[in-house]
Amino acid sequence: MRKSDVLLKIKNFENSLNSLKEGVLQAKDELDKDGVIQRFEFTIEMLWKTLKAILQYHGIECYSPRNCIKEAFKVNIIDDDEIILDMLEDRNLSSHVYNKTTSEEIFEKIKDIYLEILTNLQLQEKV
Repeated sequence: MRKSDVLLKIKNFENSLNSLKEGVLQAKDELDKDGVIQRFEFTIEMLWKTLKAILQYHGIECYSPRNCIKEAFKVNIIDDDEIILDMLEDRNLSSHVYNKTTSEEIFEKIKDIYLEILTNLQLQEKV
């Protein structure tokens, strides 16, 4: 994995994160919130693939989202694997089952907890 490829993945993750932030700020109704949840799903997908690229750059292989998150924590790319794993679980929950109450809970977590954690990752410093 070349450094330029890793930096491009990080930039793509940051772009998806900025789109998520914009969605959270603008969400006014249930349809908007569903859009935020979809942006969240995409952002989490981008995150684990970015972590995988950073790990590969450092010579560490991982094969699944959970495994990549655990490996990233082991080598201090991320500070808290549990919260990222919570995000992954919520992403899986939201993408496989639709339940209005669950969707509202996930939206609130995105707005109140996850967005700040994702914003503070500082992945470029880990390359």
